[in-house]
Amino acid sequence: AARGALSRVTAAVCSPAQACVATAAALGLAAHPADVWRDWDLGRWRGSTLDEVAAAEPAAVGTWLADPDAAPHDGESLTALAARVAATLADPGLVPAEGRAAHLVVVTHAAVVRAVVLAVLGAPATGFWRLDAAPLTATVLRGVPGRWTVRATATPLVPPPRG
Repeated sequence: AARGALSRVTAAVCSPAQACVATAAALGLAAHPADVWRDWDLGRWRGSTLDEVAAAEPAAVGTWLADPDAAPHDGESLTALAARVAATLADPGLVPAEGRAAHLVVVTHAAVVRAVVLAVLGAPATGFWRLDAAPLTATVLRGVPGRWTVRATATPLVPPPRG
């Protein structure tokens, strides 16, 4: 139902994760996988729910939620995720050669979208836990590397069912 919801696309990239590759294809995008858009590396916690991890390692989860530099899962800290995303947004090569007329679509993960919004707003990493990015929603940025603004976030690509 979301196919065709994105108009004026001049370039598309996606996380190399199969879910993102498949989503891009389902949206009708000829997206190229790019590792910079990969999901947050949660190390040994990957594939577990927060409730499962909290039951097994409550102190580690408490530290992880309170300290953006913590990585008790032996993966990427929130600070590292935020730095990776900020560097990507600052990369002059991010925007296709068409420059201001370019409409780049990135199909990626909720954690990456949340980090994008924080980077553009210059908000602290602790704000990460106050943002949500549901599946099949769009976050729209305007501008160029180094000068982004958030135009919209969490906009559904398909209208909610009536009823």
